[in-house]
Amino acid sequence: MGAAYSDDLRRKFLEAYQRGEGSLAVLSGRFGVSLGWARKIWGSLKQTGQMERPRGGKRGPARKLTPERERELREWIRQQPDLTLVELQTRLMQRRQVTISVSRLWTVIKEMGLRLKKSHSTPPSKTQPKSASDGASGKRKPARSMQGG
Repeated sequence: MGAAYSDDLRRKFLEAYQRGEGSLAVLSGRFGVSLGWARKIWGSLKQTGQMERPRGGKRGPARKLTPERERELREWIRQQPDLTLVELQTRLMQRRQVTISVSRLWTVIKEMGLRLKKSHSTPPSKTQPKSASDGASGKRKPARSMQGG
């Protein structure tokens, strides 16, 4: 991606056009810029009245979880460490009218350096822990003797 033209070039180009030194097409050739760029900055000047490039704005939607909301989340988790993500999501919706996905909520909580405590009310895992059996017969392997040799 190429770099943006300087404000100095914009100003010189637009001043030359305003003085009537040529059409946009002629001046674009003289200044070594595209006709499309010339039309764009001329339109921008007519619309805003400024020769300089407009400053870039913040991109993307505004954050739903402001620092104030993050402080509330931190306090809710401090008061009740076993809250689930869905419970936090529901609280935000009911108390603050903030709609946020569970995955985004999890990301925000991790960014805040917090962890959610696992609830003891969850059912135990159905997979059994591995034992010291040999797998094929299901029998334990005999213990090795430290004697003899």
